[in-house]
Amino acid sequence: MPLSKGYGAASAQSPLAPINFTRREPGPTEIVIEILYCGVCHTDLHMARNEWGQSTYPMVPGHEIVGRVTAAGSAVAKFKTGEIAAIGVIVDSCRQCAACDAGDEQYCEQGVTLTYNSPDRVDGAMTMGGYANNYVVDERFAHRVPANLDPAAVAPLLCAGITTYSPLRHWGAGPGKKVGIVGLGGLGHMALKFAHSFGAHVVQFTTNLRKTEDALKLGANEVVLSTDAEAMKAHARSFDFILDCAAAPHDLDPYLALLKQDATMTLVGLPDKPPALNIFSLIGKRASVSGSMIGGMPETQEMLEYCGQHNIVSEVEVIPIQKINEAFERILRQDVKYRFVIDMSSLK
Repeated sequence: MPLSKGYGAASAQSPLAPINFTRREPGPTEIVIEILYCGVCHTDLHMARNEWGQSTYPMVPGHEIVGRVTAAGSAVAKFKTGEIAAIGVIVDSCRQCAACDAGDEQYCEQGVTLTYNSPDRVDGAMTMGGYANNYVVDERFAHRVPANLDPAAVAPLLCAGITTYSPLRHWGAGPGKKVGIVGLGGLGHMALKFAHSFGAHVVQFTTNLRKTEDALKLGANEVVLSTDAEAMKAHARSFDFILDCAAAPHDLDPYLALLKQDATMTLVGLPDKPPALNIFSLIGKRASVSGSMIGGMPETQEMLEYCGQHNIVSEVEVIPIQKINEAFERILRQDVKYRFVIDMSSLK
């Protein structure tokens, strides 16, 4: 069995610390990768501290993984040893339901296997994530990485990237469309880059005008202070689509007032309290509030190839694994531009 080492949580109250464990033997269609970089998602913090009440321990977080293939099963066709591969939020699904058949594995009717804190469909053991030196995964749930992209800056694309790319594509963000982005963090900055690249007129909403310069550099056509009632009113009923990336609890109604008839606001952030909204904000113009979760395996590969063609990556701060607990605290203070990525060579 592949021997593994990483950083994990022993309980909801304990800091992440060194941990040794084993992964199962790879099957015929599976690869083993040596993890080079792993992004740090706010979800990792939520899960490590059991803030959603779904955590089991010990837990090794991490679902934004880029690494080098060190072994490949006899039936593997997509990868060769030595190549770079990436793994995102899910590592298995039933592979038989309508969603899986359509390449929307993230909506598997039987439930997905998450990269960590999830029962493995093969042996039943809890999956351990990417804050580690290696990973075993079926080739269907691994992705090729464009050679022209910095692998450290690619890692967050496997969550923050596809989480924003998928809804922007699904709801048709592009030329002639006015698109709003709520929140300028790990998710928001990727949403801004993609919406701009797709050719939409992009408005960044923020509660902090000090982010204006960054937003404009990342592709915003306009920046609006969401706490300024007059500035918000000036955009009433003008948006084709709004993507809400904010992770903190907030009122949706000021944004719903900005939607055109039949327009949609999609939520991808994960606040720790459920959102509330006024139904009258919707019925007066047949507006919609929706949700979206990452993307399927074909769409994730499509996103990576698009990023390779357009040289799009995440803005990252690379850290050694020994600073992961400090990074968690900085995430809570919103003290990162815009995603931490762990250099896993620091484990050695």
